[in-house]
Amino acid sequence: MKILIIRLSSIGDIVLTTPVIRCVKEQAADAELHFLTKSSFAGVLKNNPYIDKLHLHDGDLSKTVSMLEEENFDYVIDLHHNLRSLKLKLRLAVKSSSFNKLNIQKWLLVNFKINTLPDLHIVDRYLKTAEKLGVRNDGKGLDYFLEKEYDLSQMLPPSHQNYVGFVIGGAHATKRLPQEKIVEACQLIRKPVVLLGGKEDKQGGEQIADQAGDHVFNACGSFNLDESAYLVKMAEKIITHDTGLMHIAAAFNKPIISVWGNTVPEFGMYPYKVDWHRCMEVKGLGCRPCSKIGYPKCPLKHFRCMNEINTERIAELANS
Repeated sequence: MKILIIRLSSIGDIVLTTPVIRCVKEQAADAELHFLTKSSFAGVLKNNPYIDKLHLHDGDLSKTVSMLEEENFDYVIDLHHNLRSLKLKLRLAVKSSSFNKLNIQKWLLVNFKINTLPDLHIVDRYLKTAEKLGVRNDGKGLDYFLEKEYDLSQMLPPSHQNYVGFVIGGAHATKRLPQEKIVEACQLIRKPVVLLGGKEDKQGGEQIADQAGDHVFNACGSFNLDESAYLVKMAEKIITHDTGLMHIAAAFNKPIISVWGNTVPEFGMYPYKVDWHRCMEVKGLGCRPCSKIGYPKCPLKHFRCMNEINTERIAELANS
C-alpha cells in the first residue's frame, strides 16, 4: 500500500507528525510511506528512517501535483488540512482522511474563553486520521533523527559542556518572553546557560549574554537546525517558549520548562510524552488566549501574560 502523508509546515508541527509516520510504517501492512512538506523544512525529516520517499513542495502547486500523480498513491493522510492540501487531494483523487483542526472550538476559546476543546494532545488527534488503516498509538512519543552525532567540544567552550539550554526564539513576539525577563531568569540560574535560536535571534542573544553574565553563552544563529537539535539533546534541561525546539526537546525526552504567553497548553501542543515537564504561565487573565498563533505585539499593550511570568520560579526549576 502506497501512502502519502501531507504536512507542509512548520518545524514543530512536522515533528508532531512523527508518531503518525512511525505507526503507519510499522503497523500498516507492507506500507510504502511518502511524506510531502515544504522544501524549507526538509531538514526536519530527511533522516527519518520510516519515510521511504520525501517529496518537497517549492511553492508551485501544479508542479507538485504532477510529481505526486506519478506515484499512484493508494491513500492520503492530510495532516495540514488547508486549501492547498485540499487541492492536492482533489487532483490525486484517491481515498484520504484529514486532520480535524477544531477551528470552531479554538475560535470559541480565543474569543469567548469557552473551552470546548477535547483534553487530547494534537498528536493523538493526528493519529485518528490513520485509524482507518488499523493504526493505533504505540505510545513511544515523538521522533527526531540527527544526521550524525556532533562533537560538543567543538561547538561550545569548555565552560559550557554541561549546561541548561534556553530557547529564546519564537515565531511571534507574543509567544516570547521580553528580553529583560530572559536576562532576569538567566542571572538567577546558577549553572552554565546556552541560548538557542535562529539567525533572527542572534543579536538579541548577544545582548542577553552581555547583560546576564559570563555563565551565559549565545549559540543563536551559529548552528543549523540539526546542530541546534544536538545542543538540545545534550542539555541538562531545556527552558523554551511554545516553539519548534520545544517539540524537538520532547522527542529527546529532555526535562522541559515551557513558558507560555498568548497561547495556552489547552490547544493541545504542550510537550508530548516526556518524563519531566513544568509549565510556566500566568493563569486567570481574561484576555488569554488572545490568538491561536500570536501577534507582533500585545493587542492590549500590557503583555501581562509574559511580563508577569515568575522568573525566580524558572531559575528554581532550572537549578534543581
